[in-house]
Amino acid sequence: MLQTKSIADENFQTPQGKKAFKKAVFSCWLGTAMEYADFALYGLAAATVFSEVFFPEQTPVIALLLSFVTYGIDFIARPIGALFFGYLGDKYGRKNVLMSTIALMGISTTLIGFIPSYAVIGIWAPICLVILRFMQGFGAGAELSGGTVMLGEYAPSKHRGLISSIIALGSNSGTLLAAFVWLLVTSMDDASFKEWGWRIPFIGSIFIALFAVYMRLNVKETPVFEKQKELMLKIRHENEAHMKKDERTFWQKSRAFWTMVGIRIGENGPSYLAQGFIVGYVTKILLLDKSVATTAVVIASLVGFLVIPLAGYLSDKFGRRITYRTFCLLLMLYAFPAFMLLDSKNEIIVILTIIVGMSLASLGIFGVQAAWGVELFGAKNRYTKMALAKEFGSILSGGTAPMIASALLAYYGTWWPIALYFVITAGIGFITTFFAPETRGRDLNLIEDAI
Repeated sequence: MLQTKSIADENFQTPQGKKAFKKAVFSCWLGTAMEYADFALYGLAAATVFSEVFFPEQTPVIALLLSFVTYGIDFIARPIGALFFGYLGDKYGRKNVLMSTIALMGISTTLIGFIPSYAVIGIWAPICLVILRFMQGFGAGAELSGGTVMLGEYAPSKHRGLISSIIALGSNSGTLLAAFVWLLVTSMDDASFKEWGWRIPFIGSIFIALFAVYMRLNVKETPVFEKQKELMLKIRHENEAHMKKDERTFWQKSRAFWTMVGIRIGENGPSYLAQGFIVGYVTKILLLDKSVATTAVVIASLVGFLVIPLAGYLSDKFGRRITYRTFCLLLMLYAFPAFMLLDSKNEIIVILTIIVGMSLASLGIFGVQAAWGVELFGAKNRYTKMALAKEFGSILSGGTAPMIASALLAYYGTWWPIALYFVITAGIGFITTFFAPETRGRDLNLIEDAI
């Protein structure tokens, strides 16, 4: 596809532009790292300790299911936050919204660490957990997409895939931090870990949040938004008829939106199965030591620092569509052998299986998705459409995947329906690539969507 020179390319040629670009990159990386540290912590806690702290009266399988139900609550809040903050981001700019989302997430995550257990306050313990999980999701609904949009709108078009993959590096950094800290606290004696040890990472996350907010105070608005701001304000405030027409086309021109939903399902479902459900399956069902799955997540996160930029580079060189399609195909081939290998209960084999799954689902495919998602949408409603499509796709896949997998395990008592579910979610992403446009190098100043 022909590479076009955009305002971001011109901005990158100046010293001031390069300096602003570096600040934006670090800010987006840090914000995404915090978001995924929060969610990886919650996933690890839900898989290993929440069932005992908040649902002690249930059987192990039902308690695990209820833990993942609370895990999925935030995915109900995410599209609401995406629509709310996405609209504000398209109207007033990316920077201020991203400061608000990171602050909301940081406060919610920290407060989770202060919730008393079920033994202390009874039913109010899981109720508080659900409320804070909802708040966490409300902020997260626009955090990842906002950071992706900011990076994409700052990046030179030739290297947009590689640079946009920094968002995935942020998620990987957060996962690595969470897994490393969790590995430390799980080394405590069991009684101390259940009583107060698990709370330390949640409470400590407030320091990352404060630093992230400080960094975003010094980030400039994206060059693409600055160029379009005057035109967008004119449309909204001076031409009501045009504005109403735009509001209709926001929903009518939806091919790019539904394409993004399909792409998101192909990534998010397998991702949360690989790093969410499988961790719980290994710990609670196969009864391996908690450190086994956590060690695998740490190693996979380290491997991700190679896999993610490689995926972004390949998407710049060969295109978004073929690179994404290849990852989906590999995930479909991975599912059934993975569960066979997990059931061996050999610790080395289990660790390697989780590493491969996360490298494909949580790391590589995510690195391709970042630039592709930004390029699918036009400048006017990019933030809102992308955030809403991503979070809607998350509800249909990632947010519900650990819960559905736990329910399938409870009902069938075996892993094969879960492996089939894994194949179906990856297959949706695979099929979507045949209907999606190739957007590599697209001019992000264009108002209209790619399709």
